[in-house]
Amino acid sequence: MPTKNRNTLPGDPTVRENTGQVIATVERAMDVLMHFVETSAPTLGVTELAEALGMSKAAVHRILSSLRGRHLIALDPVSRRYSLGIGAMRLGLAYLDRLDIRRIIAPELMTLSQRTDETATLSLRAGWTRIYADQVTPAREVIMSVSLGVPYPLHAGGSSKAFLAFLSDEEIEAYLSEVRLEPLTDRTIGDVPRLREELAEIRERGWAQSFAERMSGAASVAAPVFDHHGRPVVVVSVCGPMERFRVGVDACVEALLDSTQKLSAQMGWIAPEGN
Repeated sequence: MPTKNRNTLPGDPTVRENTGQVIATVERAMDVLMHFVETSAPTLGVTELAEALGMSKAAVHRILSSLRGRHLIALDPVSRRYSLGIGAMRLGLAYLDRLDIRRIIAPELMTLSQRTDETATLSLRAGWTRIYADQVTPAREVIMSVSLGVPYPLHAGGSSKAFLAFLSDEEIEAYLSEVRLEPLTDRTIGDVPRLREELAEIRERGWAQSFAERMSGAASVAAPVFDHHGRPVVVVSVCGPMERFRVGVDACVEALLDSTQKLSAQMGWIAPEGN
């Protein structure tokens, strides 16, 4: 007659089998949860999930019931469709609360500066202005250094235009109608139609450039880091003396986009297919 209490050891096949089943169940539950995150549909049904994930409807239903128990998934009692629950929102907010933008981006700024042998900068937006919040300078005799904390308008310079170009159409039009395009140098764009055309080009290619638009003798390329909504949360740039920068601009753009794409992924941004 078998005993009711069976002692098991870590190497026992039953333990390994049970552990494997638990891991598989957790992985399937995470697949279901992430499908809600990655799909554009606000609600999903059991059949849709089962077909998309290659699971049985019974398995999907069990997983949804478990996730509902932790408020990660919510059920609409009328439509019988599911959506992300309050628990998922709390997880997201907890993650965002712990984000330290400068700390997260600092290693990539260092890598970017070393890769290009030029100055790498981080800019934050404050209303219709932006400021440099951090920089890493290269170990060479002639370098470009920026002033941290000084506000600059969003129409002058690479980092500024990289912010402005990726705001909503309504925000761009508000800026163009409310802000006088004051020149910082004789190369600052001060014409609204010309600036609007340049912003469209920046959106198309994904990065901005400046040759002495903010400061005489300086040049830069800049690109935004997107959050999970696809909005520019910060801008990263590579900058240097204009004459030297012209020669290596293509390599700087390549390195810049590698960095901003990595950082955007860390912020939860998933680029549309084909980009």
